[in-house]
Amino acid sequence: MPSFDVVSETNKVELANSLDTANKEIANRFDFKGSDARIEHKDLELTIYADDDFKLGQVHDVLVAKMTKRGIDARVLEEGKKEKVSGNKMKEIIKVKNGISQELGKKMVKLIKDSKMKVQATIQGETVRVTGAKRDDLQGAIDLLKKNIEEVPLQFNNFRD
Repeated sequence: MPSFDVVSETNKVELANSLDTANKEIANRFDFKGSDARIEHKDLELTIYADDDFKLGQVHDVLVAKMTKRGIDARVLEEGKKEKVSGNKMKEIIKVKNGISQELGKKMVKLIKDSKMKVQATIQGETVRVTGAKRDDLQGAIDLLKKNIEEVPLQFNNFRD
């Protein structure tokens, strides 16, 4: 029976490369000279440091620009709250979304069931598997999900006949 998996994954290598290029640009930009602006990361958690709130926003903009250039969708970033570290120095912790949450998976399954298409969708951990009798029905399900799910970038893997 034909099937495919719906996933939302972030390419960690491209993420690391975009962080490196963003840090290089921040180190070389004139408006950041003498400041302690930088981006650090541990696995899928990014920490942005800057001298004040305005520069924090600028560092965030540089990060998003470099990620977009590397083909990473900015919707994978889940912004955290901005905190004062010491004096005027600020930091912000940003989580990188990886996988499909249970709520979003349920929304996808409901969307597919409500569409009356001849496919079945099941949640399997952080992926949603869609199976159907015809390949055309599966391609219709892909189009449906692309149009209606905008919270995270979706990839469609393991398309089997």
